[in-house]
Amino acid sequence: MKQRYSKGPQRELAQERIKILFQQAEEEFPTDKALTHRYITLARKIAMKVKVKIPAEFRRRFCKHCYHYLQPGVNCRVRTRLGKVVISCLECKKFMRVAMR
Repeated sequence: MKQRYSKGPQRELAQERIKILFQQAEEEFPTDKALTHRYITLARKIAMKVKVKIPAEFRRRFCKHCYHYLQPGVNCRVRTRLGKVVISCLECKKFMRVAMR
């Protein structure tokens, strides 16, 4: 019978790598926007491969449509409307609605 192994350490490593990639994207954003886009793409691929969710604090930091890193006031607009937070991406001209807590 084939022995199963635990995916716990693999998921923890993936979460750590996702966190590092988002931190690097934040640091690199003022100088190289293409590199930050690549970091977000890599973080998403890691999350999909290991089947782990991107943490909530990072989920709002990228556009759900074009997957670009979002920096409020630079390439996205954040507004409140009817009890929701509306994040407008200025790269692809789409918007995301998020319920306020």
